[in-house]
Amino acid sequence: MLSLIITAFLPFLSSAFGQTVYLAGDSTMAPNGDGAGTGTDGWGQYLGQYLTLPVSNQAIAGRSARSFTDEGRFTTIINDVVAGDFVIIEFGHNDGLSGDVDNGREDAFGDSLTATATVTETDGSTEVIHTFNYYMTNAVNSLKAKGAIPIVSAQTPDNIWDGDVMAAPPRFVPYAQEVAGNTSTTYIDHYDYVAQAYEAIGETTVNTYYPIDHTHTSITGANVVAEAFVRGLLCSSSTLKNFVNSAGEAAPSE
Repeated sequence: MLSLIITAFLPFLSSAFGQTVYLAGDSTMAPNGDGAGTGTDGWGQYLGQYLTLPVSNQAIAGRSARSFTDEGRFTTIINDVVAGDFVIIEFGHNDGLSGDVDNGREDAFGDSLTATATVTETDGSTEVIHTFNYYMTNAVNSLKAKGAIPIVSAQTPDNIWDGDVMAAPPRFVPYAQEVAGNTSTTYIDHYDYVAQAYEAIGETTVNTYYPIDHTHTSITGANVVAEAFVRGLLCSSSTLKNFVNSAGEAAPSE
């Protein structure tokens, strides 16, 4: 009985103590989507309507796990969080290899925490870079050291179909799952939950969610992607699901 009473009062306690949900990610999560005034928007802008906690969307277009680290954006969140805050981390769209010249976003190939690569910059200088798993793991562990509660989320799908289903996920989806498993952190397979939602809606309608390319969603599409995250959250063991409101509870299951 006591546990039921505590669970019932969690939303009120969180408000009293200022608990916040922080978001770290790329344009698919960020305010104004691609940031170019094209009418796209990121799903992080719509998450707050499904939660009883405030959401601070720190995602920004064009970033990867590496560049979010190198620019000090993870450090800013780590410095700002207090014990009990949630931090949802979702990267992958910009983390792939860039070719002969480094684009400032690519990670070293593979999922090892110790592997590195040397890349050439536009001015001819070189830089040693690490893997996606390295940057993500460092961020997760630093947040946990502050008492925050990280959630590792798989990247969202691009609007690419294989028949009547979404195309297979890129390597950063299983990489994210590995990071979560190795750090005992909640993992949300956002890729799969969005794919389920899109396949139920159908390609013709989903195509209307992508006004400029196969990556950046319209406002309508961003909201569908946010609902898919909430559905994944509700199916997880994260304590953040205790702060999903009635609108989130009603989010389509597929």
